[in-house]
Amino acid sequence: MSKRLRMVDVIAHKKDGKEHSEEEIKFLVNGIKNKTIPDYQISAWLMAVNIRGMTEKESAILAHEIAKSGEILDLSAIGDYIIDKHSTGGVGDKTTIILIPLLAAAGVPVAKLSGRGLGHTGGTIDKLESIPGFNTALKINDFINTVKIHKCAIASQTNNLAPVDGTLYALRDVTATVASIPLIASSVVSKKIASGANVIVLDVKCGNGAFMKSVDEARNLSQTMVDIGKYLNKSIVSVITDMEQPLGNAVGNSLEIIESIETLKNKGPKDLTELCLYLGAISLVKSNKAATIREGKEILAELLSNGKAFEQFKLLIKNQGGDVSYIDSPDKFPSSKYKFEFKAPKGGFIREINAMDIGKLCKILGAGRETKEDTIDHTVGIVLNKKVGDIVEADDLIATIHANTQEEGEATLKLFDQAIAYSDIQITAPELIIDTIGH
Repeated sequence: MSKRLRMVDVIAHKKDGKEHSEEEIKFLVNGIKNKTIPDYQISAWLMAVNIRGMTEKESAILAHEIAKSGEILDLSAIGDYIIDKHSTGGVGDKTTIILIPLLAAAGVPVAKLSGRGLGHTGGTIDKLESIPGFNTALKINDFINTVKIHKCAIASQTNNLAPVDGTLYALRDVTATVASIPLIASSVVSKKIASGANVIVLDVKCGNGAFMKSVDEARNLSQTMVDIGKYLNKSIVSVITDMEQPLGNAVGNSLEIIESIETLKNKGPKDLTELCLYLGAISLVKSNKAATIREGKEILAELLSNGKAFEQFKLLIKNQGGDVSYIDSPDKFPSSKYKFEFKAPKGGFIREINAMDIGKLCKILGAGRETKEDTIDHTVGIVLNKKVGDIVEADDLIATIHANTQEEGEATLKLFDQAIAYSDIQITAPELIIDTIGH
C-alpha cells in the first residue's frame, strides 16, 4: 500500500477538497506511527484539513486508525456496559471526580483513564493527586481488576493508547490547527475507543471559558463526534453545557477535591450537582439501569442523600492507596499561606463572572502549568461566594483568593475586578445544560 501512495499526493488530494480513501488514511496514520512521514508534510496535511474539512466517513476512519495505532483495552470481562465520560475542559470542572463513584454506587462500572492538565488548573489526575498517597499510575491489569471488583478506578493515560494522537496534537498546537472540528472529534473519539468503553458520554463546554466559544461550534463538534460513534457502532451522547462562568464555586486542585467531597455528601453547589446528576442519568439510561433521564436523576440523587456515593468515593481512594482520613476530614488538606478577600464595591446583581479570566488568575497563582514539566501548587486557587444572578450588598464577600506568595495574591486581587461585572437590574442565571445530541 505505502509503495503506491506518496504523502505529497495525499496532501494534494485534501488541498483540492477531495475525500480521502480508507487506504490514504491508513497510509497516513501508519506513516506517522512509523515516523516515515516528516513533520513538515504532516503539518501541511493538517492545514489542508483545517481549511477543507473532512466528511463523517473520513473522520470516523481517522479516529479508528488512530485508536489502532496503539493498545486497545479489552474491558468486556467487566460487564456489558462500560462507561467513559469526557469533558472538553473548563474552569472549575470536577464532574469526573464526582461521577465515577456516583455511577459505581449505582452499579455501573466506570474504567476511567484521564490526563494531566496544561492550562489554568491541573487535570483530573492532578486534582486527585492532591490526596496524599493516591496512586494513578496503575498497571492495566490492576486497573481492570479493580473495576471488576469495586466497579470503578481511575488511572493516568499511558503512551500506549492512541500514540499517533499525541504526535498529531503536538503538531496541531504549533500549526494553528487545534480548532479544526474533524481533528478534535477524531482525537477525542480515538482515545475513548482505545480506552475500551462502549458507552461514551461527552460534556462539550461552550462559552468564554471553553475551547468552543459559540453554541454553533459546540453543536458542530458534538454532532461530528456522535456521527463518528454511529459509523463505528459506539454509543456516544454529547451534552453541551455553559462555561461562561466557573462550574461550582472552587477553582484550584485541592480546593476542587474538597468541593467534590462536599458534593458527594449532598452539600455541593447547585450547578455542579445538577450537571453530575444529568450526565450520570444519561449514563444510566444508556446502560439500561434507568428508563428515563428523570428516573436516572432520582436514583443518583438518592445515592447522594443516603451516603452511598460518598462511601464509594472513599473506597475508590482507599483502593488506590490514598489517605481516606483526608476524605473524612477535608480540613486536613494543606491550605495556602495567604488568603485575600474580594468584596463587592457596591450593591446590585452579579452580571458576569468571566470563566476564562478566573482561570487565568488561578494560573498566576500557580494552580496550572505552562509545560508538562511544570510543578503544580495544589493549595492555591479561587473560591467564589457568588454566582451570576446573585444579589449583593456593598462589602459582601464575592471570592476568596488562596495564594502562597503575597505578590501573587495581591496581583490576583487587583485583577479580579476585571473578571466580574455588575448590574442594577435583576439578572437571570444562564442555563447550565444547553442541548443534548445523540440521546
